[in-house]
Formats: sequence, C-alpha cells, structure tokens
Amino acid sequence: MTAPTMFVNSLRTRGQPFKLGAPSDQPLRLRAQVLEAWDAIPIDANPSASVRSLKQLALRELYPDVRHDDEYVVKLNGFEILDEDAPISSTAARNGSTFLITDRRRRPVE
Repeated sequence: MTAPTMFVNSLRTRGQPFKLGAPSDQPLRLRAQVLEAWDAIPIDANPSASVRSLKQLALRELYPDVRHDDEYVVKLNGFEILDEDAPISSTAARNGSTFLITDRRRRPVE
C-alpha cells in the first residue's frame, strides 16, 4: 500500500517515490530536497527509518559527489534535526513534509 499523493510531493521531483526502510503498511510520503542541488525527490518512508538514512538517500540520488555526509544537516520546518539516528516518526514530519538537506557551513557561490 502506498501513501496518498499530495501536491507538494510532486513539486520539482522526478520519477516514482524512492522506498526507504522496510516495507510498511502506512508509509510516510515525504519530500527530500538538497539545497545545493536545487532538486528534490519523493520518498515513501517507513516511519521507523532513521533521519540519517533519509539524508543519505537524498544525497546519493541528488548530490552524488558528496564524500562526507556529516558535513550536511537535515532541517524540518526550519529547524535542524540534531539526532539523525532518531526515527522519522519521532520528528514533526507528516505526509507531505519536506526535509531540507544543506551544507553545514555556508560557502560562497562559485
């Protein structure tokens, strides 16, 4: 079973949703956006999957040249998620939420 499609999840995303974590009968339909890539992917996530696994999936798909994913932070509703090992269900995420992944330190535009 898949989560219902929400309009926000289709904005600037490509393809079918990526699956994150073990199959679930009630996945969360999320969107992960890597700021530096100017792109986003839709994700059907098991609520018990970690925030770190979501970040790694988004970086792998949207910004594959990253060598150290610990140099990137994950934000939800404008706030950094400090414990990336926590399950997604422990955050304020709900269907349609967008996780923003961005460089920990701002860099000048090249």
